[in-house]
Amino acid sequence: MAKARRTAVWMWRWRRNPLRRRSDMVEAYVVLTAWLLAVAGGLITGVVTADVAAQRYDRQRLDRYEVAAVLTGQAPSAASAQAVGDDEVWTAVRWRDPDGSVRTGRTKVAPFTAAGTPVPVWTDGRGHLVSRPPSRAEEASETASGGALAAMGVGGAVWLAARMVRERLNRRRLGEWDVAWADAATRWGGKTG
Repeated sequence: MAKARRTAVWMWRWRRNPLRRRSDMVEAYVVLTAWLLAVAGGLITGVVTADVAAQRYDRQRLDRYEVAAVLTGQAPSAASAQAVGDDEVWTAVRWRDPDGSVRTGRTKVAPFTAAGTPVPVWTDGRGHLVSRPPSRAEEASETASGGALAAMGVGGAVWLAARMVRERLNRRRLGEWDVAWADAATRWGGKTG
């Protein structure tokens, strides 16, 4: 038994033919524009987002300084409410700013760490304790994932907008078919509906 072949005309919406409606051309342009906007807009948005994130990490790296601090008391045995996998406890520390002023704060250290033990802490330009800046690997991972998410978001928004336009075109086509069938019914004596 011979297998039936499907005959599809490539780019049929772009070719001139008597069955092509105006809405078919509009839909073809909507799809083409959506593809171009999704690809180009997604790429541009992803690159810009990754660049902004990289600049933010560069500013953090320039603004944060590692300072040697000293524990002011012995670290407790265990935290009352710990995150899973977090074995460190909050303890008071003291350090000197580059201008010589003494500052105090709290940082995480291993349990039972003795008072007077030097520990590294990170401060910003105003002398406040801040988190350690991310490593180059963490920075690259976060920058890449942020750019990819932004690109997918733009692509998804464009796809959704194009889908809504195509649904509206389909409803309009169905309305045109209703009018055409009603016109045919009146010409054929009302025997079509």
